Amino acid sequence: MSKKDFFTYQAQTSPHPLALEVSHAKGSYIYDQDGNAHLDFVAGVSACSLGHSHPKVVDAIKTQVDQYMHVMVYGEYVQRPAVEFSKLLASHLPENLNTTYLVNSGTEAMEGAIKLARRHTGRSQVIAAKNAYHGNTMGSLSLMGLEERKSAFRPLIPDIRSIQFNTEEEIKNITQKTAAVVLETIQGGAGFILPENGYLEKVRKRCNEMGALLILDEIQPGFGRTGKLFAFEHFNCPPDILVIGKGMASGLPVGAFVASHDLMADLKEKPKFGHITTFGGNPVIAAASLATLKEITETDLIPQTLEKEKLFRNLLQHPLIKEIRGKGLMLAPIMESKEIADYLVLEASKKGLILFWLLFEPKAVRISPPLTISMKEIEEGCDQILGILNNYKSDTVN
Repeated sequence: MSKKDFFTYQAQTSPHPLALEVSHAKGSYIYDQDGNAHLDFVAGVSACSLGHSHPKVVDAIKTQVDQYMHVMVYGEYVQRPAVEFSKLLASHLPENLNTTYLVNSGTEAMEGAIKLARRHTGRSQVIAAKNAYHGNTMGSLSLMGLEERKSAFRPLIPDIRSIQFNTEEEIKNITQKTAAVVLETIQGGAGFILPENGYLEKVRKRCNEMGALLILDEIQPGFGRTGKLFAFEHFNCPPDILVIGKGMASGLPVGAFVASHDLMADLKEKPKFGHITTFGGNPVIAAASLATLKEITETDLIPQTLEKEKLFRNLLQHPLIKEIRGKGLMLAPIMESKEIADYLVLEASKKGLILFWLLFEPKAVRISPPLTISMKEIEEGCDQILGILNNYKSDTVN
């Protein structure tokens, strides 16, 4: 294998990928083909909740592989890992979120949630937030609040409206025509923006009044990343449909949408097979999800997340950092300019520290490490960040 083969035979998503040649990964580190260790402050874009190759997840995968892998399309056979995961998840959620539909990715979960909301309400209008990101399939893309990323793929699904996140007066746009309001509990691509002044509770109240469903996208902040199992717990706002993915299986491809048993029953008939998937609920991935959920909920990883956030905020104080947005281990230092953000990410990659960008906020730098990262590793990485920023002016002058 060579880097040339990567650029020749594998489809690219941007003109200039980082192209790190991976040998193996363990804990908080990714190792390249030359044996160099790269401290991972990104965790596969929030996907590797328990770090790389966590022994309990690896053991669960190996055990399940030895028993069976794919045996039947989703929903026909009783498969222990999927059932146990769904039951354990329900025990940690509000009573109305007791039934899980397992799929292959967060964006597929969002597609299923949109379909369920339209099927249940008999309405078509869906309201999403400006600068939202819910995935890249056609339905999810239709919700995206940035026209420059949508225009090349139009026409998209119709009857989508946008409101400004955290703008209370726009909540009135939710009406009796609205099937669902879809919001990220914490806006990700927009810059890790938290809801303010009871915003989500006010949206929840308006949805109740108008008979609309509230769909919360916890694909990124879910599974302990913000100091609660799910971020909506911080804001007293249980949704009608919860959309999850990313960190759910510690690095394997997965997603799910969760609702009440009665609500989810709408996908069973009129028509039958209202939502179907071949590989959703795959037993190997479900086993990894179950091991991940057990480890997150049976240890002190969730409260540790808030302590680690404090350490990041205490250490990352620098004149070039304007603020740090986010919560828990979903953090975004906001630089003075896009150029500084680009410099930091690219210089860090040369020095063995993995940082990344956010989709829509060019001045932001992503910090979303594994929940298992140690305090010492945080200190080491932050020291590198400060050193890079200290060198910014001299490097750019030279």
